[in-house]
Amino acid sequence: MPETKDFYNAVAADYGQQYQRENLYELPTYPSNYFRLQLLVDSFVRKGVKRVLEVGVGEGTPLVNISKLGIDVCGFDISENMVETAKSRLKENGLDPDCVIWGDIRDCLTYAHLLKNGEFDGVIAMGVMPHIEKDQLALSNIRTCLKPGGTVFIEFRNKLFSLFTFNRYTYEFIMEDLLAGVHPDIRKAVSDEIKPRLRMELPPQRAATATGAPGYDTIPSKFHNPLEVHTLFRDCGFSNLEFLWYHYHPAMPMLEKQLGRLFREESVKLEHEPSGWRGLFLCSAFVVQAVRE
Repeated sequence: MPETKDFYNAVAADYGQQYQRENLYELPTYPSNYFRLQLLVDSFVRKGVKRVLEVGVGEGTPLVNISKLGIDVCGFDISENMVETAKSRLKENGLDPDCVIWGDIRDCLTYAHLLKNGEFDGVIAMGVMPHIEKDQLALSNIRTCLKPGGTVFIEFRNKLFSLFTFNRYTYEFIMEDLLAGVHPDIRKAVSDEIKPRLRMELPPQRAATATGAPGYDTIPSKFHNPLEVHTLFRDCGFSNLEFLWYHYHPAMPMLEKQLGRLFREESVKLEHEPSGWRGLFLCSAFVVQAVRE
């Protein structure tokens, strides 16, 4: 199986387009990162964060925007191409490119020197946890980088969204999660009943990028159940969890092509909707904001 860095090395050059407001209606894929960055900036301003470490800096746009708030920033990434792209972006914006290094959150020795001036009062990890095999190891390492009372902002792919997709993800969630441990005869009956009702061929497997590099579905990229995430954070020494939902869908993803621009317009309208619960099912991703105890 290709490594996570292989995919991100391949997409580093164009990754920043997902953060541009002018691309809200122009990119073929929904620019969800734009709304994720809004959530982060708003939270940092409200909390008065002064020093931030980003785990998985990507191509550098979040760090550049956060620095404009007067916040000291640094970070690391497992993708060599992302690190180089981020360094260039920081330099273009008058920031020190050396504040970004190669590093792996699974190995604290690779980024330890970033802690030479002490722990941070804010840590970001976007697009990291879906690719991590050992959640507690990564989250514990993140906690070590954070001051007591500091805040983490960590992104996850939403497993409950599969109940709204009516595709193979729905089938997998019902069979592997909801019916785990149920008698095989019942599981078979359920499988026979729901398979004909679902679009099992969707979503199509993203086997390769446009350049022929390994696609997103060829690397480890798991979902997390938000109803279970509380326990993960509590066990790793965090409290005061808040869920920030983003990448809303006004209809099942399979209808996006049919509905065209209307689908995109309604998706944008739903971002930041205030119910507190609709994101559980309409959002494909969420950010957990939590405090180190």
